[in-house]
Amino acid sequence: MNAEITQWDRFLASFFDLAVMQKYLPNIVDGFLLTCHLAILIVISGLALGLILAVIRAYEFWLTSWLIVVFADVMRALPPLVFILLLYFGLPGVGLNLSGYAATYVTLTLVLAAFSEEIFRAGILATPKGQWEAARSTGLGFGQSLAYVIMPQAIRMTVPPLTNRTIAIAKNTALGTVVGVGEILNQATTGQSFSGNASPLVLGALAYLILFIPVVIFGRWVETRFAWRRT
Repeated sequence: MNAEITQWDRFLASFFDLAVMQKYLPNIVDGFLLTCHLAILIVISGLALGLILAVIRAYEFWLTSWLIVVFADVMRALPPLVFILLLYFGLPGVGLNLSGYAATYVTLTLVLAAFSEEIFRAGILATPKGQWEAARSTGLGFGQSLAYVIMPQAIRMTVPPLTNRTIAIAKNTALGTVVGVGEILNQATTGQSFSGNASPLVLGALAYLILFIPVVIFGRWVETRFAWRRT
């Protein structure tokens, strides 16, 4: 019985040391705010760029379409961490210096743009051909048909996969810790290193739950709200 109590006390002291948590809580809060800021910028920029690329590709100019396909395939195939390291450590060799924050932002924005472009593209192709014909029959040009008739339907169809991909990319902000971005994981691991205690990591895990559980719930609501009604 005493051995069990000792093991339990040791567990609590290792993972739930209140004194250590109190000491590093301000750092975790700073990391939380930075993570929120970075994630919001990435989501807005990545989705906007992906939508623009999908619209450009819809015009089916062979050169631009080919370049977009190459971009999307490369960014989806290359691990984000590798690209972050290439930007952060490789660009200084050609005279360009990016901060860890900028390297993480650029990488994850491009990755999200690549995935969202393919998702938007799939939504455009999934729109019934009759919608194109009906729009053109009213005198609308290709661009007007795309903007006013096709894209609203395509975007609605792409909400579920875009929501899942957006959440996944937002969680990848943790990759910024390898280049010194002071987000949640960086603050938690730094606190763990200095204190020799895992309690800051527990705080970091709680911070991620506080941040992403509402996002997941909101994403589920969005999927339900914008899903096509089946009859």
